[in-house]
Amino acid sequence: MNIHEFQAKEVLREYGVPVLEGAVARTPEEVADIARRLGCPVVVKAQIHAGGRGKAGGVKVVSSPEAAAEFARGLLGKPLVTHQTGPEGRVVRQVFVEQGCDIDRELYLGVVVDRGTGRVALMTSSEGGVEIEEVAAKTPEKIHRAIIDPVIGLGAFQGRQAAFALGLPKPLVNKAVGFFSALVRCFHETDASMVEINPLVVTRGGDLVALDAKIGFDDNALFRHPAIREYRDENEEDPRETEAAKHDLSYIALDGNIACMVTGAGLAMATMDIVKHAGGEPANFLDVGGGADADKVREAFRILLSDAKVKAIFINIFGGILRCDVLAEGVVAAARDVGLSVPLVVRMEGTNVERGKEILAESGLTIQTAPDMAEGARLAVAAAGGAA
Repeated sequence: MNIHEFQAKEVLREYGVPVLEGAVARTPEEVADIARRLGCPVVVKAQIHAGGRGKAGGVKVVSSPEAAAEFARGLLGKPLVTHQTGPEGRVVRQVFVEQGCDIDRELYLGVVVDRGTGRVALMTSSEGGVEIEEVAAKTPEKIHRAIIDPVIGLGAFQGRQAAFALGLPKPLVNKAVGFFSALVRCFHETDASMVEINPLVVTRGGDLVALDAKIGFDDNALFRHPAIREYRDENEEDPRETEAAKHDLSYIALDGNIACMVTGAGLAMATMDIVKHAGGEPANFLDVGGGADADKVREAFRILLSDAKVKAIFINIFGGILRCDVLAEGVVAAARDVGLSVPLVVRMEGTNVERGKEILAESGLTIQTAPDMAEGARLAVAAAGGAA
């Protein structure tokens, strides 16, 4: 689960991470009031779950409450298109009004899971304000990594090494170590999946401040954090993903036109791979789970058909806990309820597979069956209009 910048800063403030004063607003009048209270100049920032807001014109330093309100008026209620939103953009429903800052240097700081070591890593770079992926591609030598021991935590020596790697002056080293330690503690105690400060700024007054902040949380751990769970903004999420979560379905929308319904995450990834190999583009990742029943399958089918881009559906099932006959009953019921308007290809193997095929054949629906994954993918790609 991702949260907005202003929410991330609320979380960071609880852990003693230095952030500037600010408040969220949903109308131009509220923006002007906040600007007067904080004192200008202030920075007005669009609040959407996407990076690149500044480059897209969603962030501006303004010198008066009237200018702040006018800038907000041009953002609120309108889509902001960044390189992370896609061409449709995200509608700006609120803005964050924050104190201005006298910046001397911009740095990068992040806490992430290092997949190579299976541990948490503190990442720093002197190239603040630039996307870390761009730094990694062009100047990887400017990224410093400290792998954190899960028992000991971030060592003070690691914090000092990171501070020296950033080229911080000696008076700031101890402040930096405290900053890094607070960020790592926030990461662990909130069950975060990523905490990023970009930029981390050094002010002309000699302080360190988190000028921007992004935090993503592990959805599976949100039951331990009811307060954080309240930060969820469903307006920033795909409505199909939100609906799928209500039915305990693992669904992620993608950009293709072949909808996939699969049992098991591993088989789902293999199914997307084989669709790509056949020349098609998967429209989603959907794992209905091994313990799904007919009702759950029906809901999954409805979600797939709600995607206007879908030109064909490929159901690839290994029936273990979820029997093939149960799956078939759910598919037939859903197709009748919703109205099957696109070609459907089904490949199934496992428990009660013959009975499952009989149910599909007796349904009177136009359903193609495939003997294996490769043939199923080929049929689905052909039904969707051919290779991409």
